[in-house]
Amino acid sequence: MIIFHDASCLEYSLPGHPERPARVARAVPLLRERHPEWKWRTPETAGEAALLRAHSPGHFNSVKNAARDFDADTPAYPNIYDHAARSAGAAIEAAQAALRGERAFSLMRPPGHHATADRAMGFCYFNNVAIAALNALDNGAERVAIWDFDGHHGNGTEAIVAGNERIRFASIHQFPAYPGTGTNSFANINNYPLAPLTPREEIVETAGKALENLLAFRPDLLLVSAGFDAYARDPLLQLTLEPEDFAAFGEWLRKTDLPAAVALEGGYSSDLPQLIDAFLTAWND
Repeated sequence: MIIFHDASCLEYSLPGHPERPARVARAVPLLRERHPEWKWRTPETAGEAALLRAHSPGHFNSVKNAARDFDADTPAYPNIYDHAARSAGAAIEAAQAALRGERAFSLMRPPGHHATADRAMGFCYFNNVAIAALNALDNGAERVAIWDFDGHHGNGTEAIVAGNERIRFASIHQFPAYPGTGTNSFANINNYPLAPLTPREEIVETAGKALENLLAFRPDLLLVSAGFDAYARDPLLQLTLEPEDFAAFGEWLRKTDLPAAVALEGGYSSDLPQLIDAFLTAWND
């Protein structure tokens, strides 16, 4: 297992904001202690060309020169371009490691799956997984599948990859919930909206169905937007998963025997480090 991580991703914060440094800071020592054999690598920053595969020049410039908040959830932190470009770079490198036959996880912030081609939103500035997918298609992959089990709809990823016949996208998410999208499936997009308080068995069954449909696409790279906010005690949603369910997701990923890379998205419970560990341990076993 390779963990792509740069401690500089902890350098920005806003009091009271749920997407806070502790999400990642607390996971690092836990993973290092429990898995001393895992490799840790510092990712390179994504370059302009890589970012422009998924984003418009106007959006690229708005993040690079951010002078005011993008919305109430998505502040214009100092140096946010650098932080977001490093997070995108980690996703790119994780995907390339997967194509070389290694398991790779991007333990970075900010997350990415709400960022559209021309808008930062929902704590996200650049769309890490979409950038990694499009980069992979230009660097050895023929077909890429994206499995998004974050509890919020991956609206930005959907918007960027919709209509791309070389990508298949699936999102399992609560509805109604932020951002209020993801009720319909079309073309290469498969959405699986779930009502608040859906029984955990039903959520797990739905996530498995989504993965099976992606595998039918016969991808040669599987990217995962791993959000852990479908957890029963997450403060932002009302879903019902337990740690062993995320472990099941990791086990399924291992059994696919496909090149796979995972990027951290949401998850705002104090139990996030344990949830990440449950998933990664099962994937790596």
